[in-house]
Amino acid sequence: MSIRYFMPALALAVAGFALAGPAHAQANVMQECGKEYQAAKTANTLGGKTWNEYLKDCRVRHGGDKAAAPAAEKARPAEKAAAAPAPSGPAVFPTKIDPKFASEKPAKGRMKTCVEQYNANKATGANGGLKWIQKGGGYYSECNKRLKG
Repeated sequence: MSIRYFMPALALAVAGFALAGPAHAQANVMQECGKEYQAAKTANTLGGKTWNEYLKDCRVRHGGDKAAAPAAEKARPAEKAAAAPAPSGPAVFPTKIDPKFASEKPAKGRMKTCVEQYNANKATGANGGLKWIQKGGGYYSECNKRLKG
């Protein structure tokens, strides 16, 4: 085999091994978490956690990468809908930038104030059915307009 063909083939082989390492480590973490989950389930020490919740915590304990987690961690749409309170009227917006963000640049102060109010509204359903960002103007867009003034 000529060197002209050997070097690219070698580079591909090295890249293949490099990519296989994280996938193998991910599989080991999944196996370990599965064993731990079954043991905790048998011992009744789950504390009401679902497999997805347990897996998320287990990956953090084992140093797994949350960004590389499979779709098993994502909550089902029905679970999300059941957890969020129903909108209770019009959205509640802050009237001025929170004093603790006064030292920030104006745009950043508005954004931090809006996100704080949005998160506080989540608990009471006071976001008026608006998502943080959505087509046609979400909560952030409306809040930012009002704070700009």
